[in-house]
Amino acid sequence: MARIDKLLDEYDVSHRHPINKLLHWVCVPLIVWSLLALLWSIKVPSVFLTLPISLDWATILVGFSMFYYFKVSKKLAVGILLVFILMLISINGIAQTGMSVWKLSLLIFVVAWMGQFIGHSIEGKRPSFFKDIQFLLIGPLWLLSFIYKRLGIAY
Repeated sequence: MARIDKLLDEYDVSHRHPINKLLHWVCVPLIVWSLLALLWSIKVPSVFLTLPISLDWATILVGFSMFYYFKVSKKLAVGILLVFILMLISINGIAQTGMSVWKLSLLIFVVAWMGQFIGHSIEGKRPSFFKDIQFLLIGPLWLLSFIYKRLGIAY
């Protein structure tokens, strides 16, 4: 069994209750989006850069996350990269409206985590990341794996 299959199976053990699953389908993307939005709001100080561009911490997080994702599954990594790009585009779009990205993302982040903990309370099992922090990165892949299966894409 491939490493990604083991990780997804282990994650799945504490995500079987239908309400917990539903809350994960809503809350995991919102947590990822809100975390990226919060980090997008924080620009990397130019003293650390010799590049002629403005860089934010969300882009750096995506870059480092992609190393991990390509290590565990190249095909899922491509899918999650697409998701990240769409999320970053939406964050930029919201910023263009003049709305406070960090305030909106902080609210979403807190509410979505509350949803996660409610789901795990219903499930009766602790979140997987309490056992191993890497499961914070596996959650989005777990959802994406269902989409891949539905589309008949092997990962």
